[in-house]
Formats: sequence, C-alpha cells, structure tokens
Amino acid sequence: MLIKEILEHEEQMIALRHDFHAHPELGFEEYRTSDIIAELLEKWGYTIERGLGKTGIVGTLTVGNGTKRLGIRADMDALPMQELADVEYASHYPGKMHACGHDGHCAILLSAAKYLAETRRFSGILRVIFQPSEESIGGARVMIEEGLFQRFPCDAIFGLHNYPLLPAGHFFTKSGPLMASSDSFTVTLTGKGGHGSAPEHCLDPLPCAANIVLALQTIVSRHIDPQIPAVVTVGSLQAGSTHNIIPDSVVIKINTRSFCPATRSEIEKQIRHIVMSQATSYHLIASIDKVFGYPATLNDPEQTAFALAIARQTVGEECVGDPEEFKPLMGSEDFSFMLQEVPGCYLMLGTGKAEGDNYSVHHPRYEFNDECIAVGASYWARLTESFLN
Repeated sequence: MLIKEILEHEEQMIALRHDFHAHPELGFEEYRTSDIIAELLEKWGYTIERGLGKTGIVGTLTVGNGTKRLGIRADMDALPMQELADVEYASHYPGKMHACGHDGHCAILLSAAKYLAETRRFSGILRVIFQPSEESIGGARVMIEEGLFQRFPCDAIFGLHNYPLLPAGHFFTKSGPLMASSDSFTVTLTGKGGHGSAPEHCLDPLPCAANIVLALQTIVSRHIDPQIPAVVTVGSLQAGSTHNIIPDSVVIKINTRSFCPATRSEIEKQIRHIVMSQATSYHLIASIDKVFGYPATLNDPEQTAFALAIARQTVGEECVGDPEEFKPLMGSEDFSFMLQEVPGCYLMLGTGKAEGDNYSVHHPRYEFNDECIAVGASYWARLTESFLN
C-alpha cells in the first residue's frame, strides 16, 4: 500500500525527475544534479557531506536515540547517447541521455527522504547516498576508497534499479548472486605492416587476431563447468584502413561476465593464455590491458529476506516475484562494491507500462515510468521505518 504523504508530493517529484532528465550529466560530472539534491536535503534537515567521488553526496538524518545505521543508495549519472524519445522534457544536451533511469532513482530516493524528514517515525541514523558514475569506472568504488563507510558507517546498505521489462510496481530480488561480474580487456597485437603484394616482408597481425577470436569462444564451452553461467564477448576488432595494406597492429576488445569469483579468475587466465600463446606463434608482440571490472552483485541472505518482507508489505504478495523463479541477471552493477563492504540487498523494481512500447535500459527511446516513483519511495520509507525501529 502506497503512503498517503508520498502520494501528496508525487507531482513535485515527477517534475523533479523530468528536470533531471532534461539536464543529463555523465559520470563524475553531475554538478548540477548534485547541487539540486544537496539543496533539497539541506532544506529538509539532513546534514550534508559533498565531494566523495567528486560529485557524490551523503545526507544524514539522525532521529531519536537509536544506534542502528541504514544506508540507501541512488545513482545520478547519465549515458553518452543521443536521445530519440519523443517527450517534451527530452535531453537538452546532444549526446547525453538518462537512458538507464538514474533520474528516476534520484527522484525515488528524494521522495522518500522528504517524507522521512517530515514524519521522523524512526529512531536511528539514516544515510541517503547519491552516487556518481555508476556507468563508467565505478563511482561506488571511488566513494569507498575515499572513506565512505569509514566516515559514514552503515549496518546495512540497500539499492534498487528500475526494470522496464517487468510489470510496473513489481519487486524482484534473491539472495546470493543477483547480477554478474563484468571485466573488460583491450588486447593489442603488434606486428609489421606493409604492402599486401609482399606479405613475406610483413608480420601480419590479422590472421592471429582471427584465431584469437575463435579460440576465445572455447573458454566457456571447454574450460568452464557447463552448469555455471559465464559469457565471453568480443565486442570490437579494429585493424587496417584499406584493401591492400597489411596493418601494423590489431586491437581486440573483450568483455566477460560470471557470478563465481573462481570462474571469473579462470576466464581471465584463459584469455591471457590464448592471447600470449597465439601471439608468440605468429611472432607478434601482444599486450593485454584490463580496462575495468565490477564484481558480482551478491545479496546478503538476512537482508534479502528483510527486503522482500518490506516489498510484500508495500505492494502485496502478488507483486513480489518468487526468488526461486527469478534468474540472476548477466548485467553488472557497481553497487556490488558496496555489498563487499556492508551486508545488504539490491532489488529490481518493475517499471513496465501496460500500454505502448517498453524499451529496455540503454535504448535511445527508453523512458522511465513516472508511476513508479511513489512505489519506490513508499518502499524506501517503509524499509527505513522498519529497519530503524
């Protein structure tokens, strides 16, 4: 059941979400967004700390004499995409778009933060964490490295993500692995270019690259237990400029996904073995640059049971997915860094519309469902009041 006071300021939060959407900012550049968030939180009585992760914000609200400390996180950044959605509040900035719904995540947490500050029906310490750069190099990791949980300790941490391919107002999560780890590698093969009519004077990196791409497909099929999910994707192979010139070098870009740390390690080991062995056989120089990596998102069993109980209170049993039937997602999420430090749970909030197209996140026509702001805010409010009482 949605909270009456939250519904009373729903239009204000929808307008705020539209403003964020019209003014998207990329990772570590969320200056305008963080200015607005900080101003509102301070107005509502939160103690504000800015600057963690450059643009990150931690708002703290202490009520009563309770000693428990709860953290709730929302991400703020947009994506480097050109928006194609036909809405009056479409992005004002070419090549930038809130295509993952982080504008909605901010509006949800702000709506809950306003209600909780006005009602104060809990006893303890609430920390609302607005995080930069989820989409790029892991703003969560940067905030942690800069002392997030040392300076603002939490006994539990929670986050959510909208999911437009699930019905609006439904919640889904499960204990243990919820989302996969993600690692990206850039492989550079360097040989000796030259004219295509005289290959004997060259060291052609292209045949080697072709064999590497094929060999990489055997990692999952021949080195990983077939009952353990894993993905190896070659997303880019770049070489040469025209028909009759053998290039000096080739660049291969690889992404991997898995849930198990041992599997993640084995995949990287096999990538390195394949690349270096093939390069040696072709007399080439190879380098492997691990661009970035997110660990798997692993939900704490106790906090997941609690999170699901609050979801049932908020939207009813029929709108909460059975954890046994919900498969982990191969997408990745840098909230995983926070879950490595503090027990907690990450949830999916369905935002699918009953009518019209439901484009998935990272699509240029994706559009967050405003009807779910009050749902998510009511959820955060109930979770806070329960955890801190």
